[in-house]
Amino acid sequence: MAFQQALSGLNVSAKAIDSTSHNIANSSTVGFKAGVAHFADVYAASMSGTGANQIGIGANLMAIQQQFTQGNITTTNNPLDISINGGGFFRMSNNGAISYTRNGQFHLDKNGFIINDQGLNLTGYAIQNGTVTQTMVPLQTTAAYLSPRATGMNPNAPFNGIRATVNLDSNQVEPASPWVNGGPAGDPASFTPDPTTYNWATGTTIYDTLGNQHSMMFYFRKTANPGEWDVYATVDGTTNQNLSPNPLTTLTFDTLGQISGGNPMNVSIDLTNVMASQGQPNNAANPLAFPIDFTGSTQFGTQSSIGRIIQDGYTAGSLISITVAKDGMVQASYSNGQTYAMGQVVLTDFTNPHGLLAIGNNQWIETSDSGPPQTDVPGTSGRGVLQSYSVEESNVDLTAELVNLITFQRNYQANAQSIKTQDQVMQTLVNLR
Repeated sequence: MAFQQALSGLNVSAKAIDSTSHNIANSSTVGFKAGVAHFADVYAASMSGTGANQIGIGANLMAIQQQFTQGNITTTNNPLDISINGGGFFRMSNNGAISYTRNGQFHLDKNGFIINDQGLNLTGYAIQNGTVTQTMVPLQTTAAYLSPRATGMNPNAPFNGIRATVNLDSNQVEPASPWVNGGPAGDPASFTPDPTTYNWATGTTIYDTLGNQHSMMFYFRKTANPGEWDVYATVDGTTNQNLSPNPLTTLTFDTLGQISGGNPMNVSIDLTNVMASQGQPNNAANPLAFPIDFTGSTQFGTQSSIGRIIQDGYTAGSLISITVAKDGMVQASYSNGQTYAMGQVVLTDFTNPHGLLAIGNNQWIETSDSGPPQTDVPGTSGRGVLQSYSVEESNVDLTAELVNLITFQRNYQANAQSIKTQDQVMQTLVNLR
């Protein structure tokens, strides 16, 4: 009997050494989770139903239980290196075959898909018209260039066209010189307003449908009426582009200095002279039309100043970088200062992650023991948050594993000693005379 018991002890000790050696070998594997050997004693069935005199017949390896504890987070130089700080797994697709991993070392393939070193696609929620959908897709980056957008051509933006907040000095009086529209005779494209014809000016850059930049200046002229300001405009120093010789609008302010009339307004700019003055063909959409909103502007007794002036157009941009936010949003940054959300990384959790089946390459698949996958965005229902430019190290404790290695080696030697002892007992029996 002792032979069987000792042999089972040798077997489980060898498997424990194998498990420990596997942990040590993967101590530098990103996202690796250490396994712990679980043992159980073995007894023969008792026909009498009593166990007072039972002697066990050895040990058995019940399971190698992986420990899904958090590994240390290490920073890297790759924006698509993503670590999970907390629970959950990345959801990977191999032509529709789904697996799960904690290894967040990703990069782009030639088609712009986010993949791992095995070529599996990172999946997440698609984004359509700026809105996150519940459609699960392989995450893919957009083209290297972002198309330009003309000012006023973004109806889905929080605002459309130009939005400006100014303060106009209530102490100003009507200029002595009248506003003169147009430039020198025969050259209306070179108009420069006389500073004696207006009180204050400010401007911003606007964009046509090809992404060409144009400088739009606003000139504020106090009228003879209290609380009234005429607003004129030029584009690239010219007024002959549907900007009337009359003001664009007349802003009015109440006795508390708050804007009360003449706002918002719409402009329609003929780009013919503008493009000609720049030596460019007029092949952008013409006219360029958009609203201008001075909501929030005031007329107080302080120096005229600009609070803010923003517009919704931009020129073409080339892709600079891709980052992943803590909530999983994949953001592309472009040279024109724009960012574009291309998808959202999701995390999958399981009721019993210990029931997952390891298939190698830091991948697991679901089983009946793990329960069904529960997928949602990072930071919800106990799922961790993501960190770009970082990876999760192996959770192997090398010190503990080396101690375990010594322990299992001693166990192996002790079981070998049991065989040696049983052999000596058998030899004694054989030598009886």
